[in-house]
Amino acid sequence: PIKKFKVCPLFKVAGVWGQSPHGLKKGVVKMPKGGYGGMPPGGMGGLMKQAQKMQRKMAEMQEELKSKKTEASSGGGAVKVVVNGEHIIESLEISEDVLDDVEMLQDLVVSAVNEAIRQIDDLTQSEMSKLTGGMGLPPGLL
Repeated sequence: PIKKFKVCPLFKVAGVWGQSPHGLKKGVVKMPKGGYGGMPPGGMGGLMKQAQKMQRKMAEMQEELKSKKTEASSGGGAVKVVVNGEHIIESLEISEDVLDDVEMLQDLVVSAVNEAIRQIDDLTQSEMSKLTGGMGLPPGLL
């Protein structure tokens, strides 16, 4: 006869496999002494403290990133754009050499702005991944 085990709903929902006397059974978890398996030292309270600490660090880093700036140019320097960490254009320089051709000027401005935004996004992602240790968390999670 197979014994039925009571399973913590947290593990049952997660579909964790545990050890029963008759082999592996879905939803059956053998708990180690001192709490839930896989839980960091300090249990759920310790996990919450770690999450709060990471949130504080993320907020600090986001404030720091707001002051960062990237510069991009197009048309061999005919158009230069500076964008800050909040995706706000701080400056735009246009050479007089390209003022005669409106379509080309529009293309150069769009190209320079897009490149500056891409650079600031790359910088932001790089800095955040240092903090999260490359966990690949979705944006806005913390």
